[in-house]
Amino acid sequence: MRTKIQNIAKISVILIFAIITTSCEDEKINMPEILDFELGYENSKTGYLGSEFHIEANIIAENKIDIIKIEIHYEGDHTKSIRIANGDDHHHWEVDLTYDKFRGLKNTTFHEHINIPLNAEPGEYHFHFKVIDMEGYTAEIEEDLMVMEPEVTEAPVITVTSSPEEGQTFNADQTINISGTVTHDIAIRGLYIGLVRSDTDYTDGEVNSQNSITLLHTHDFDNPKNVPFEASIKVGAEYDNNITPKEITGYIAWQSGEYYLLVRSPAAFGGPAGFSERININIEL
Repeated sequence: MRTKIQNIAKISVILIFAIITTSCEDEKINMPEILDFELGYENSKTGYLGSEFHIEANIIAENKIDIIKIEIHYEGDHTKSIRIANGDDHHHWEVDLTYDKFRGLKNTTFHEHINIPLNAEPGEYHFHFKVIDMEGYTAEIEEDLMVMEPEVTEAPVITVTSSPEEGQTFNADQTINISGTVTHDIAIRGLYIGLVRSDTDYTDGEVNSQNSITLLHTHDFDNPKNVPFEASIKVGAEYDNNITPKEITGYIAWQSGEYYLLVRSPAAFGGPAGFSERININIEL
């Protein structure tokens, strides 16, 4: 009789354990993940006044991404501190950005650039990168970000070796090609080639991946002192060649008219950007 009771007790324990285990499996939480995170040139965690730095990460979210947030604040107290440097007022710089363009994706490569104002207070800042999924679960990375005065004064030199002829006309499905090299004594930080509508009146420094059709956008170089490039795009293409390809629609949609090609390359470590001459072409659809 006692053996029978003991056996029943053992079976009860096994059943309870099985129920608890099954319950735990049913309630398994799939937290979002942030992988291969990079902050600044070669993950230097450093930015320079009057320049931009990049943030890159691979994101996995089984529950799908809702929003991605970036917050930056001065390390220490948050009272405004003024100092005079080269005749400019410097102040503590703060950033609070929310990205919702990745909403609904289970995985993506996040690559964005943030400009540091020339009059930001140099020093230590705290950087927060948050991924919030559609179930409300959050993954976060915190880093110290050092903001420094620029160290490089020379711009990269851009040499275009092959490009359309000045004023050449392209029709639908024809391919626009450009190639050349970028050189710098220390290193370049990035390379961007854009196709821009001439009626936008952007300065060369304002041309970027959000306001033009991207032929090439990269920050990965075998030798950042000497970078050869080749880029092309077919007129009428649905997507461009951005790091995360974007649809060619809205205010950058293809249309007949005057365009120009521009090659832009900023120096590493906060140095100035170099620009090619504008190569003017026409598109007829």
